[in-house]
Amino acid sequence: MASVWVGTRGTIRDYTGFNASKDAETVRKAIRGIGTDEKTLINILTERSNAQRQLIAKEYRAASGKDLKDDLKSDLSGNLERVMVALVTPPAVFDAKQLKKSMKGSGTNEKALIEILASRTSKQMKEVSQAYYTVYKKSLGDDLSSDTSGDFRKALLTLADGRRDENVKVDEHLAKKDAEVLYNAGEKKWGTDEDKFTEILCLRSIPQLKLTFAEYRNISKKTIEESIQGEMSGHFEDLLIAIVQCVNNTPAFFAERLHQSLKGAGTDEFTLNRIMVSRSEIDLLDIRAEYKKHYGCSLYSAIKTCIWAAPQLAKVSLKDQVDLQVKSFLRAMFGGTPPGRGKRPKRYFLFSPERKVQ
Repeated sequence: MASVWVGTRGTIRDYTGFNASKDAETVRKAIRGIGTDEKTLINILTERSNAQRQLIAKEYRAASGKDLKDDLKSDLSGNLERVMVALVTPPAVFDAKQLKKSMKGSGTNEKALIEILASRTSKQMKEVSQAYYTVYKKSLGDDLSSDTSGDFRKALLTLADGRRDENVKVDEHLAKKDAEVLYNAGEKKWGTDEDKFTEILCLRSIPQLKLTFAEYRNISKKTIEESIQGEMSGHFEDLLIAIVQCVNNTPAFFAERLHQSLKGAGTDEFTLNRIMVSRSEIDLLDIRAEYKKHYGCSLYSAIKTCIWAAPQLAKVSLKDQVDLQVKSFLRAMFGGTPPGRGKRPKRYFLFSPERKVQ
């Protein structure tokens, strides 16, 4: 059965000629030696799919008696450590941990909750919820209920249940009916029936919602996004807008999130790492194209500029360290060998001029 975490527009694919035991031994030597061989770790882990990395981790434990993730944490540091650990974490567990971090401590990171829950499929969310319980011995729903409230909480819990219809067939009659329901629940009445918006936007299939939004515009002469912005407020509004954006163009949604994480005085590495790692096998090629289209520069260049501009790396004496971190981060984010290539071909970055958007 195909993984629900693998799409057709990712930058990382299964590595041809993969040998888990050989890779595990190479990784073990890179960690075991005097000083960690970061370049070898990067070359191995960024040129393998997540499924292959899980097999490497299994062989690593069998050979060394240690957990690869723990050894990476102890031997690496900074953003490189976080990226490498993320790469060897199963996707559902990675999302579960990202959700937990978003609810940990005194404040809740609503933007991260919205991004994850608005963009994942029902099958993905079922796996995430199961992974969350396995890791934390608590249900995702219970923690969401404790950290959020009101209509925002209702909508998050509906999404977390993974009950969105995933049928690709559309029902024109239902689309017209739902469009009428949404119009009557918002624009046409005094006050807003938020439950109707939650029910339709969180449970209908993506193709069905696209048709519904088109019908809604015919009825109201407004886009559904414009109506939500006029009728809703706060985090609930943000969540519904995110759902609409994902329905219309998921790669564009993530391109905007990446742009927000890179602009300003400091880079939001929490968001940057999460999106790049979680979408690397799904649709990162399309995200990069949308980024270029909307912001006029490549995502590769934007990330490279932000890393070089980091205040803690500005000293000339740290030039070699900066160079390694820039190259390591970009390589970890964008993958190495292009799909369909054999062993150790010419090195590629995702945004190399030789690799064009298809």
